Amino acid sequence: MSERRTLVVGPSWVGDMVMAQCLFKVLRNQAPDVPIDVLAPPWSEPILMRMPEVAASISMTVGHGRLALGTRWRLARALSTRRYTQAIVLPNSLKSVLIPAMAGIPLRTGWRGEMRFGLLNDIRLLDKKRYPLMIERFAALAFEPNATLPEPLPRPELRSDPKQQQAAIRDLSLAVDRPVLALCPGAEFGPAKRWPEGHYRDVAKAVIERGWQVWLFGSANDRGVTQAIADGLDPGKVTHCHDLAGRTSLGQAIDLLALADRVVSNDSGLMHIAAALGRPLVVLYGATSPGFTPPLTDVVEILSIPVDCGPCFERVCPLGHGRCLQDIAPRRVLDALDRLPQPAALK
Repeated sequence: MSERRTLVVGPSWVGDMVMAQCLFKVLRNQAPDVPIDVLAPPWSEPILMRMPEVAASISMTVGHGRLALGTRWRLARALSTRRYTQAIVLPNSLKSVLIPAMAGIPLRTGWRGEMRFGLLNDIRLLDKKRYPLMIERFAALAFEPNATLPEPLPRPELRSDPKQQQAAIRDLSLAVDRPVLALCPGAEFGPAKRWPEGHYRDVAKAVIERGWQVWLFGSANDRGVTQAIADGLDPGKVTHCHDLAGRTSLGQAIDLLALADRVVSNDSGLMHIAAALGRPLVVLYGATSPGFTPPLTDVVEILSIPVDCGPCFERVCPLGHGRCLQDIAPRRVLDALDRLPQPAALK
């Protein structure tokens, strides 16, 4: 066993954490015997547990935006006993590098961010044209500065245990007697990334009429959206629509998404999870672009429309019309579902 050990300071968003697996895979390929630990928010543990490259998930208990120097110092002292040889810091914030520096990790690698000189001692200047994709920016930190990255880069691949899947089905009183269409209508980033709930409802109606069931995924913050979708269905259809928003843990959501025959999603963390599970996927892009954080799978249909004002990357549509998503008709999504490969297409 190698005496080396690597600490990665992980990102703070679900989708980014999934994409960070690309870096973990690169590191594992470079040095198979070097354990990789990830320092990240507690919510991320179910994701990291499903990545075989990660040796340990270490909870960063300091809330987002808080300095909490005392807490960081105590965690750094505990980590110093693990004798890490390198820390790779994915966030660009000053706070994200404090613990590796306090822990005395000798090599601290990251992109130049806010006032990190002296804290990072392997500081990189990002060339956005050289590394346009987020996974490229993550993976590049495993190589020498300005290195040409291998092609293709490894993609995220989350593992879901069948026993965990069955436990989630049992706990939430679900069944897989009908094919499952998973709908992920939320987006923590903001409403400019959300396809209208009425469009989602039309898709739900159509697939239920064809003998499918619908599982609605999201956090507790998405309950208003998912309830609006379910409430618009007539009694004969709503029995085949299961609103799971706010009812699942993140681990359960991963395991249930692994069972979905199709997924329709906004550009969101759940979209990246579905892609990493290899689920046939339709993704709707509005305010954001697949040119930076695309779904990393071949079994995907990406839908968007050109608008003069986009992509704006704003949380709320600055012009108030949301045409970039509003004008993507439900029929286009149904047609995209038809084009996806196995299992048998909707007809």
